[in-house]
Amino acid sequence: MTKETEIVCPPGQHEDEAVLKQLAASALKVPLKNITALKILKRSIDARGRKVLYRMQVRVFLQEAYQPEIFTVNYPDVKFGRPVIIVGAGPAGLFAALQCIELGLKPIVIERGKDVKQRRRDLANINKQGLVNPESNYCFGEGGAGTYSDGKLYTRSTKRGDVNQVLKVFVAHGADEDILVDARPHIGTNKLPQIITAMRETVLNAGGEILFDTKVTELLVDFGKIKGIKESSGEKIMADAVILATGHSARDVFEMLHRQSILIEAKPFALGVRIEHPQEIIDKAQYHCDVRGPYLPPSYYSLVEQVDDRGVFSFCMCPGGIIAPCATEPGEIVVNGWSPSKRNNPFANSGTVVQINMEDIPGSDTDPFKMLNFQRDIERAAFAAGGGNLVAPGQRMVDFVQNRLSTDLPVNSYLPGTKSVELKDVLPHRVNERLRKALPVFGKKMKGYYTNEAILVGVESRTSSPVKVPRDKETLQHPQVTGLFPCGEGAGYAGGIISAAIDGINCALAVKKIFS
Repeated sequence: MTKETEIVCPPGQHEDEAVLKQLAASALKVPLKNITALKILKRSIDARGRKVLYRMQVRVFLQEAYQPEIFTVNYPDVKFGRPVIIVGAGPAGLFAALQCIELGLKPIVIERGKDVKQRRRDLANINKQGLVNPESNYCFGEGGAGTYSDGKLYTRSTKRGDVNQVLKVFVAHGADEDILVDARPHIGTNKLPQIITAMRETVLNAGGEILFDTKVTELLVDFGKIKGIKESSGEKIMADAVILATGHSARDVFEMLHRQSILIEAKPFALGVRIEHPQEIIDKAQYHCDVRGPYLPPSYYSLVEQVDDRGVFSFCMCPGGIIAPCATEPGEIVVNGWSPSKRNNPFANSGTVVQINMEDIPGSDTDPFKMLNFQRDIERAAFAAGGGNLVAPGQRMVDFVQNRLSTDLPVNSYLPGTKSVELKDVLPHRVNERLRKALPVFGKKMKGYYTNEAILVGVESRTSSPVKVPRDKETLQHPQVTGLFPCGEGAGYAGGIISAAIDGINCALAVKKIFS
């Protein structure tokens, strides 16, 4: 017999099986000797009170053996299966490929960038020399932006598909089983490359194909139906279905679609800065302590405030993290954040942004590049303000709010370097003013947040795609092109690793339907 219950314990006891069994016995009012095993289903930290607690939902085995789940997937051989072209090897593309294999279809994954091992050299050039390779960077390459953006697996997109299915695939390819139980699961940028490599091997061993350093330059369309793609070398690859999963930064793909008269649309996105504090400030505020204890992880936060009828909010918060340069073209500054698996760096950073709506930007709403061009202009302004070599414009928090140039900047994690500027000269007025009003309010919500020890680094501009590639709600196909499946963040249907993976799975299932 099994029963489920909630147990609560202080840090330090949450990993002691004997203590957990005693707590479960008390909660269920059963003899301790009757408990043969205990499995944690969900685990979270409750820091709402003065005492920080671990809350766990557990399954208790009463006089019954517990057999641990083995996380493996037996993929069929699809070497001679019907081909499906998948453009992009980010989370959406990789999970679409794995789902295709499960359905007996042969995925041909086309990735403009390099594999994760080769990609590291280009990332080193970005951080050390300020050199951006437009085809291989923090956004382009095997695993997409997700590989080097922390590996946060928290999502609210639970209605789109089976989140647990995605997590189990990660575990089957080397992720820690803790991601199945933690309320805010996290893999870590240092561990993701090995997991992505294992996923690649699964695709190849099953008979799929992955082509790196291969850029799609044209969709082959005949009488409104997909026939394949043409890549930069001139070679054509034929298939009756193309899943377009190119991510939010593949601007040339949007240009290609427009050039081919395939409908795309401008869409709103969020814009702001990345804010970095010493991690100890966040720990003190969230855990109500002077020093974080050894049994607690570096703390995160989530903040939101309505300012002038527009939300100002934090997102992609990275405890113990690093601010990374994520430009995809020379002459622009884009920042993002990531953390290693242990989250043991001395800083905490988070994107803090304001929604930019269509009516905020001059020009016709029918121009599909209206928001993209605005995004690019801001990124170029940030580059100019930094003075080159990917040096980013920065300002201390209180100085920013008080419209005062910082005389110096705090030590921070952004490796190419920061330059003291007045960010009001970079950010749009609407964004600047809403941030100025919101940050002191955030400081009232979280003690210690509003401080000149924090730095604002600009600009956080790739929160989502500024372009949408439309699709039918039922078939997931483009309304003009049969067999074209816009997918993931780049098409405007996901935001983060999990939702992108789910969308990739859903697109693969939709392909199977048209092939049936």
